[in-house]
Amino acid sequence: MNKILTLLLAITFTNCFAESALHLKHSPAGKGGYKISGNIKELSNVDVYLGNYYGDKQYLKDTAHTDASGNFVFEGKETLPGGIYLVVTPRKTYFELIIDKVQTFSFATDTADFIAEMKIKGSEDNILFYEYLKNGIVVQQKIDSLQKELKNAKTKADTTALYDQMKSANKSINDYRDKFIKDHPAVFLSKLFKAIPEPEVPERPAGADSTWGYFYYRAHYLDNVDFGDNRMLRTPVFHQKLEKFLTQIVPQIPDTINYEADKLVDRARPDSEMFKYVVWWITYHYETSKIMGLDEVFAHMVEKYVMTGQCWWYDSTQTKKLIQKYHETVKNCIGCPAPPLNMLDMYMNPLDIKELKNDWIVVVFWDPTCGHCKKEIPKLDTLYRELLRPHGVEVWGVNMDGIQKEWMDYVEEHHLEWINVWDPYNQSKFRETYGIKTTPVIYVIDKNRKIAYKRIDVDTLREIFEKQFKEKK
Repeated sequence: MNKILTLLLAITFTNCFAESALHLKHSPAGKGGYKISGNIKELSNVDVYLGNYYGDKQYLKDTAHTDASGNFVFEGKETLPGGIYLVVTPRKTYFELIIDKVQTFSFATDTADFIAEMKIKGSEDNILFYEYLKNGIVVQQKIDSLQKELKNAKTKADTTALYDQMKSANKSINDYRDKFIKDHPAVFLSKLFKAIPEPEVPERPAGADSTWGYFYYRAHYLDNVDFGDNRMLRTPVFHQKLEKFLTQIVPQIPDTINYEADKLVDRARPDSEMFKYVVWWITYHYETSKIMGLDEVFAHMVEKYVMTGQCWWYDSTQTKKLIQKYHETVKNCIGCPAPPLNMLDMYMNPLDIKELKNDWIVVVFWDPTCGHCKKEIPKLDTLYRELLRPHGVEVWGVNMDGIQKEWMDYVEEHHLEWINVWDPYNQSKFRETYGIKTTPVIYVIDKNRKIAYKRIDVDTLREIFEKQFKEKK
């Protein structure tokens, strides 16, 4: 019942700070200056820090030292970029301030309760912000009390009444927010209030199928998020919405993600900083994704934005690496023809994987000296003997870097009866075409000699083929 309130106050209710999250890195600023004077009771002769949100991280912006009475000043010659900032104490507790057009103001508070004791002078944005927070605390306390009563409710009528009261409390914070937006349309906090709520799905139109509600929700999820205002980057709101949309709401299918990603990039294009962040984050997220096949999104982003010269923030070395990885990725994407594997057996006789007649081939790149391989290869061998070989699935085991004798000794000792090969002179260029940088790596090739699965572990491989043979049966 308190989901809406929790979502609304996620940007404000904070009582601890993860030290590792405050990176010693400066975010960009403009010409001008700032002077923020503070007093924190019970905090004398210590350093305090000014940080800002940026995407899903927080960055250090300034440091000040308190005097014996808790007075300090954050001051700089360049204007701070707008957004939500954090004043962090040595105890790793912190509170938030809105910094926007007015950057000369003062505040006073107390470590006993930053929000309740906060007094602002010279910043209408923060006066309004803390009025909202104080109102939110009252509502949250009321909801917490109702939740305790709910645990002890003895009748259905009591439960219903308590739920109605909680619903009313949530409505009060929504009403507060709506009135705030109406009364203060130009205030940055209004823009945040608009962005936070999720879309309400109307009643399904006559004749529409059961998926209509989902597509409506997806189409309108980011309606009120301003992709043209880089102040949004310096809040916890923008990144959370962006990540949830692409990773939870959009189906995890490369073509669908690419379609939605391009729409988001176009929305961000009018603001260079937003454009940079959206392109960078989508590219990086899918470059490092653990979900099989989603590296195709990375390839799409590189091809469309990096290779066309739109990503000015990458230097020549970074650009070269991204393009190189792009070429590696497109050579071994799901559904692509499997790159050739012309290799040698343990006795230096040539073998070519295309000569195999099996409907399915499991290719494993491994190293007899690799610690992880020593755990996974025996598991793969057990799967091969129990399930794969009886159903006509062959394993093509590629020795990566081991010395020939070590490799042969391991194969003999563990009785690996699949096809054991290597390419000591890298004539097949398999490291590049299959993108092998670590071991073990497992690919599955289908009867059409296309890549069906890639970079999976042995447990996933078992699940795939158990399902495959069960359906066939």
